[in-house]
Amino acid sequence: MANEGISVEIRPEEAKDNGTSKSTSEILPDEVEDKVVDLTLDEPQVKTTGDSPLSSELLLIVLVKLGGPIRLFNNLWRTTSEEKRELERLEKPVYNAVRQAAEVHRQVRKYIRQILEPGMLMTDLCETLENTVRKLISENGLQAGIAFPTGCSLNWVAAHWTPNTGDKTVLQYDDVMKLDFGTHIDGHIVDCAFTVAFNPMFNPLLEASREATNTGIKEAGIDVRLCDVGAAIQEVMESYEVEINGKVFQVKSIRNLNGHSIGPYQIHAGKSVPIVKGGEQTKMEEGEFYAIETFGSTGKGYVREDLECSHYMKNFDAGHIPLRLPRAKQLLATINKNFSTLAFCRRYLDRIGETKYLMALKNLCDAGVVQSTIEHHSELLLFRPQKRQNANNVEIA
Repeated sequence: MANEGISVEIRPEEAKDNGTSKSTSEILPDEVEDKVVDLTLDEPQVKTTGDSPLSSELLLIVLVKLGGPIRLFNNLWRTTSEEKRELERLEKPVYNAVRQAAEVHRQVRKYIRQILEPGMLMTDLCETLENTVRKLISENGLQAGIAFPTGCSLNWVAAHWTPNTGDKTVLQYDDVMKLDFGTHIDGHIVDCAFTVAFNPMFNPLLEASREATNTGIKEAGIDVRLCDVGAAIQEVMESYEVEINGKVFQVKSIRNLNGHSIGPYQIHAGKSVPIVKGGEQTKMEEGEFYAIETFGSTGKGYVREDLECSHYMKNFDAGHIPLRLPRAKQLLATINKNFSTLAFCRRYLDRIGETKYLMALKNLCDAGVVQSTIEHHSELLLFRPQKRQNANNVEIA
């Protein structure tokens, strides 16, 4: 690890012995001093500039007074431990799958940004994006493909909206669109989103969300408490203001929307990453995947369910539930074969030839077999044993 611009200053408390103060070199053991002086890391190659602090994932220096002498602790072992290196080797197939899915996601994002323009039919936009994903990722049943329906929520709709068949919504110049889509290889999901606005009036809103997301990425790491990530995100998000048609609004974090952990074939794996302070004390753990998602609003900072349902997903924890309707049983078999526990929408059912399924789908939702969701910048993070990595294959200090 390059150490340009990094300085580590140790200020131990004065240790008095017979009325005299001891120097740092006298307090710290020689062998620990040697480790600090000779501190080198082979990887990742990270450069920091200016006064950037050294990230806690790579080097955590804590001064603790234990009954007299002040001792130096660090987690350098994460980059030198043979056990951690072996864990890295064992997880290489997973990393490679995620890298491939992330590269497809990056290329599709780049392509869609080039063709986006006012006047596009939202259905055409989603189908163009999804067909591009299918082509680049070489869609193959549940082994590779789309992780969830394309969310293209407009304006006051925060998330989880995609056009159903027949929808005629058109993208306008003054719209703010949250474009959210996912890819997966062998169930390893890459979940990223970005916001699009053609009118430069909304640029401060987009910047607030982007910087809040970057802050969440910087704060996240092994053993970091989720509440601390949320507090940092809120501080940055709500430091922005946006002027819309002559009226100034403070940007607010939407308090009942969160980022989340991700598991194999499970977009929401149980842990939530808040974007406001006061969240739970649960810690992030090694080996977990997280989608750091931020939602900025000029309104009250709270969302409610509304509009027509468009997203569905089989309940990951649902066991065997008896169904009385033969059509519901048939539809469930189709869902298991084509989507398993990945999210889907009505357009996907139409595409594979399903017809007259609304009553059966409602029956599956009522029985608890299928969940329905009604209704941002986001970023995927992986906490590897030796380093962090985001969905763009960038190793993070």
